[in-house]
Amino acid sequence: MIGALLSFSVMAVSIRELARGGLSIFEILAIRSGVALLVLLVLLVLRPDLRIHARPRRMGLNFLRNTIHYASQFCWATSLTMLPLAMVFALEFTMPGWTALLAVWLLKERMTPSRLGVVVLGLVGVLVILRPGIASFNPAAILVLLAAFGYAITMITTKKLTATETTFGIIFWMAVIQFPLSLVGSDPAAFLKIDGHAILPALGVGVSGLTSHYCLSNAFRSGDASVVVPLDFMRIPLIAVVGWAFYGESLDIFVLLGALIIIAGVLWNLRAENARLH
Repeated sequence: MIGALLSFSVMAVSIRELARGGLSIFEILAIRSGVALLVLLVLLVLRPDLRIHARPRRMGLNFLRNTIHYASQFCWATSLTMLPLAMVFALEFTMPGWTALLAVWLLKERMTPSRLGVVVLGLVGVLVILRPGIASFNPAAILVLLAAFGYAITMITTKKLTATETTFGIIFWMAVIQFPLSLVGSDPAAFLKIDGHAILPALGVGVSGLTSHYCLSNAFRSGDASVVVPLDFMRIPLIAVVGWAFYGESLDIFVLLGALIIIAGVLWNLRAENARLH
């Protein structure tokens, strides 16, 4: 789980640094998908047993998942260049609330008190963070909420895919579909202008894109969700310290308080779901 926490933080800082260096979000995401695709293709060459998992199956659902995920990534990456890092990560944790609502609608799951609680506390947390009418509103916050909603749809479609597809297959087709989407909006000349200062963040965004998926998947496979999910919340104080240390961002008490409210809802629902299953 420590690897996942570090990966998300490295990705956020790398995206901000590449954007400050003049690359567009399309070009940054092209680097992310391109590195992932290269690594996965090398694995397919070295590991013939993996090739069966890369066969095209359920491509309609794969395309839906990966286009929505790409749009969500675009919103999230853009918000990183416009908002304090801690605010982006805190608002991103509204995703479980959106997922609970969508699961009721799309998967016909039951709306329990704890699932309703994660939605309500998520909205309360957002209001505390943004303080509409009190603090100046930054429209970029809408981008994070849109990204969280898109990630929730991605979670639902991923759940449907995992019924028949492996993790390798899902990630492989994610890279295959998202790489050309990034190239469509990219200027090919921009990649030739990457200087020595941009090499490290370019590697950071490419490698962390893969390691975040790998580490998080292994964490859930190795440990109970009731242990893994609370550890994932450590992303918020970690990125707050990173934002303060590298970019002089203030440690906003309202962002941390709002994050705690959102987290309380997620933990309540998590404990209720575990009790229901056992």
